[in-house]
Amino acid sequence: MKIFIDTAKLCEIKEAISWGIIDGVTTNPSLIWEAVEEEKEKGRDIDLTSYIEEICRTAGEERPVSLEVISQEADRMVKEAKFLYQKFNPIANNVVVKIPITTYTEEKGADYEGLIAINKLEKEGIPTNVTLVMTPEQALLAAKAGATYVSPFAGRIDDHIRKNLGIKFNKNDYFDSELIQEIFRCRLGEQLKMTTEEKISDLYHDSRIKHLRGNGNDHGITSGVECVRKIVHMFKKYNMPTKIIAASVRNARQVRELAETGCDICTAPISVIREMLRHPKTEEGVKRFYSDAVNAGYAELFKSL
Repeated sequence: MKIFIDTAKLCEIKEAISWGIIDGVTTNPSLIWEAVEEEKEKGRDIDLTSYIEEICRTAGEERPVSLEVISQEADRMVKEAKFLYQKFNPIANNVVVKIPITTYTEEKGADYEGLIAINKLEKEGIPTNVTLVMTPEQALLAAKAGATYVSPFAGRIDDHIRKNLGIKFNKNDYFDSELIQEIFRCRLGEQLKMTTEEKISDLYHDSRIKHLRGNGNDHGITSGVECVRKIVHMFKKYNMPTKIIAASVRNARQVRELAETGCDICTAPISVIREMLRHPKTEEGVKRFYSDAVNAGYAELFKSL
């Protein structure tokens, strides 16, 4: 599995690349604006265009950089995508344009504009990263439209499920979906015990059973990781060339579970990547080995270095 860094801060991009484990960069307008403003606060005189150019240059030819459009209509998205690609891709030949899977809102009724834009850009050879994917169905449509990448938002899917369940959580908390499912299985079992005299057809249509069965998931999806797993299975089954970027990643355990799904890429902030490195017993071992080496005179071997 490849690892992308989800940030627009040049200092974080450079640091993570220096570790030798970063395969790409994902950004969005909010991240870029925040990063540029932070640079200005430090006294650096830099404009938005120069900053994006520097991101592309830093990533280099071997690391894709996702840049996002801002419009909601297909024609405008295509124009913006062409602008981003023509302006920034020549720097290192690494630009991928982020397109939302749908631009539907209650105020704007069109729900297919993203698909149209993806398809037009695919025909013109401009690679796309389809963002804000929350279901396998959306991922399937994006792939059919010609997306180069799809980005299911694992963390936001977890947030949505937890919010519907009334579970309090902090952004980086791990979501134990298996525990939730076990709780509802137990509740469902208790409900079934009370209805053993009813017929199967009556049970099937019982609103109480449907209510219990429906809790703990979002249209059959029980977690962000499961959503990614289903997309991986579907794409492999039909040999779809679209790559899967697991996004909206909140903690190290989630990264490991996403890797186990077989997804192509995981994009994460540097804080999560750093969390993957750390463990209290590793720290304890480092301190002990260093102390033992000094006390045993082993450090003398390296004095000439």
